[in-house]
Amino acid sequence: MDLTQGTNKEKKARAKKMMLWFGIASLLMGFAGWTSAYIVSSSRADWLKDFDLPSAFLFSTAIIILSSGTYILAKNAIKANKTSLGTKWLLLTLILGITFIIIQFFGFSQLIAQGYYFTGPTSTITMSYIFLIAAVHIVHVIAGLISLLVVLYNNIKDKYSANNMLGVELGITFWHFLDLLWVYLILFFYFFG
Repeated sequence: MDLTQGTNKEKKARAKKMMLWFGIASLLMGFAGWTSAYIVSSSRADWLKDFDLPSAFLFSTAIIILSSGTYILAKNAIKANKTSLGTKWLLLTLILGITFIIIQFFGFSQLIAQGYYFTGPTSTITMSYIFLIAAVHIVHVIAGLISLLVVLYNNIKDKYSANNMLGVELGITFWHFLDLLWVYLILFFYFFG
C-alpha cells in the first residue's frame, strides 16, 4: 500500500491512526517494563506471596469491559446517523469510565485496610508495584475520558456521520486499548501475584 496515495483527508486520517498506534505501542512498552520488573522482583526475599487483590479490582474490571460495549453501541448509533442515541451511549460510557476510577480508589482503600501501603515503613515492594501500575493506568483512563468528552462534544455538535467517523474511531480504539490493558493487568496480578 502506497501511503502517499489518496486524498488529503485520507492521508490525514492514516497519519492520525498511525500516531495513535505509536502512542499505544509506547504505552505497551512502559507497562511491559513494569510487569517485567514485577516478575523479576518477585524473587526477592521480602516479596509478598499470599495476598488477595481487592474485590473492587474485579468489579472495576467488569465495569471497564461493559464500558467498551457501550462505546461500541455509541459508534454503531453514530454510524447509523442516530446522533441522539449515540450521545446517550457515549454518556453511559463516560459514567462507566468515571465509575471505574472511583472503584479503583475503593480497591486502594481495601489494600490500605489490609495494612498494605504504597510507600513508607510498612510498605512492601509488591504493593508499591501494584499501587504504581494501577495508578498509572488510572491516569491513562483519565486521558481516555478526556478523549471521550471530545467525541461526545463533537457528536452533540453533529460533526460525525457515516462518512466522517475518524474521531469516534480514534477514541474507541484508545478506549478498547485501556480496557484490554486493564484486563491484562488484573490477570497478571492474579497469576503472578
